[in-house]
Amino acid sequence: MRMGEDGLMDRTKAKSIINIDCQFALEAGLQLKKQYPDARMIACSMGPTSFEPSLRKAISMGYDEVYLLSDRKLGGSDTFATGMSIACMLQHLGFTKDAKEPFIIIAGRQTSDGDTAHVPSQVAEYLGIPQATFVESIKADGKGNIIAKRIIEGGYQMMKLPMPCTISIAPTGTPPRKPSLIGAIKARNSTVTVFSADDVKVDTTKVGISGSPTIVANVVNMVSERPPIMLATGHNETALVDSLITNIKGGGNVMGEKASTAEKVTEAPADFPITDIRNGAKGIITWAELANGKITRPSLELLTPARKLADELGNDTKIMTVLIGKNVKSLANQLFEHGSDEVIVVEDDRLEEYLVLPFSDIFTQIIRQRNPEIALFAATTSGRELAPRIGMKTGSGVTADCTGLSIGEYINKKQKIVVRPILHSRRPTYGESKLATILGFVFPQVSTARAGTFEVPTAVPGRTGILSSFEPELKKEDFVVEIIETVRGEGGLQSLFDADIIVAGGRGAVSDNMQLVKQLAEALKAQGVKAEWAASRVTVDEGFAEYARQIGQTGKTVRPKVYVAVGISGAIQHISGMKESGKVVAIDHNPKASIFKNADFGIVGEYEDIVPELIERVKAGFTFGVEPVKK
Repeated sequence: MRMGEDGLMDRTKAKSIINIDCQFALEAGLQLKKQYPDARMIACSMGPTSFEPSLRKAISMGYDEVYLLSDRKLGGSDTFATGMSIACMLQHLGFTKDAKEPFIIIAGRQTSDGDTAHVPSQVAEYLGIPQATFVESIKADGKGNIIAKRIIEGGYQMMKLPMPCTISIAPTGTPPRKPSLIGAIKARNSTVTVFSADDVKVDTTKVGISGSPTIVANVVNMVSERPPIMLATGHNETALVDSLITNIKGGGNVMGEKASTAEKVTEAPADFPITDIRNGAKGIITWAELANGKITRPSLELLTPARKLADELGNDTKIMTVLIGKNVKSLANQLFEHGSDEVIVVEDDRLEEYLVLPFSDIFTQIIRQRNPEIALFAATTSGRELAPRIGMKTGSGVTADCTGLSIGEYINKKQKIVVRPILHSRRPTYGESKLATILGFVFPQVSTARAGTFEVPTAVPGRTGILSSFEPELKKEDFVVEIIETVRGEGGLQSLFDADIIVAGGRGAVSDNMQLVKQLAEALKAQGVKAEWAASRVTVDEGFAEYARQIGQTGKTVRPKVYVAVGISGAIQHISGMKESGKVVAIDHNPKASIFKNADFGIVGEYEDIVPELIERVKAGFTFGVEPVKK
């Protein structure tokens, strides 16, 4: 794809298909119909008329009615505007908070191009109904409630939600069925009802490029930052591993001239005045997410870009961190030591476990009181649903999964002004092939940061700050969702960030349920090396590993000294999560696999032959050049 002259991505050569996650959502709806045989099955979408064939596919799978919201006025809408528009279409169809008939909105977790995971939360907030995101499975309890199994960092939660509600489905549930012959005939003869923005009464001043609270200001291609790979040579696994060890000891190839993905800096005309649009908004606010009674590492990572942004803004810009939970005040010192200037504590026994409804209400109340210019959240499963719900409440919109944050300016040629300062949020998009810079024009500017992208700031023992308490106004409706059970372990999360060597398995390493991948990691641990095993998205989706071990665009970003990729094809979504590793070693049977274009050392061969030989070498003392930890 490329950026068109109108500032939008040119999709003319891209085929429209149903997002992978949405295919699982369609199947989840059909599974639920088994419990409600008389239920109306409706599929909706928003986009160009070229998407009509995809909606007909929903009919062929078993859906009854299909609707498409299509209007040029909606072109260029960000996720905020998209969520609002889809919610207006649903309201037009009669699906409101006060509808007499119960209903459930099922969506895919996220799209295949943007990967934001925002829209389900935004639709739920606009309609004023509860939600559960990153859900693996759902069932009805026969009493007007939905029981959902939701993925969380290091485990899962069982939740009970009253209808109406919104559920976003992860691609780990029941695989989508193929269309039937009868269904295909029905689809061919079906009508796709197309609505305009006026039909569904969308506020057209808040959609499209001009109405959306965020815009894509710049898009550049992402390029490989590694020198050409050194492939091992030999006629058997012993010779191949010997060659690999020799190559690693030799240091590998050297990077030539590096391609640039830097933004093109446009000089503003001298007669364009500098305009500050913050209207008094000041300060940076972050959220301290908790797990097992501790502040999560991604929440501490946020304090690194927060401090950088505060320094760039100057004028004594302060970092405020919101800490919500039961008896959590004692954790404030850790936040002070890592860089927070003020910790705003909200304590309530009902808030011991994270719940999106009360947490989003609390955060919104604090934002309205403190009026910050920037709000940052970690792009965890909770952060990725909380931020867009807050963004819908404040009208801010959200930039998802950022890998870079800085303060800059925006040249508004139409108004002939230079907007400064403004947050530049950079995020990979379109399958990690592009790096987009997103700007927000409604305050606070809200962004989520990809876990593992930023280092945890060095703690300053004894550093302190302002400790404040906040008493929110909580409603009974904030607690309509019940957490039945929470199952959470370490799940490899913390050790992945701390590991010097990560051994990751992909689809090509599952014939033994990833046992060899795990054994190689264990052998390295036995040698005193900080090592851990991880997985690609497809192996997580297929149940071979838990989500907390997933590396990539929708998982964790890691930067170990050595990353050993076993049976990983090298999809750009996975590369994004491990490209900052010191050295990358790839093992795959396919010599044309993309992983070899993003690795320093490689072996072409069957992992069942290569990895056992590597394990023996590790037992004999080979540790990929990483020194064991001294005890």
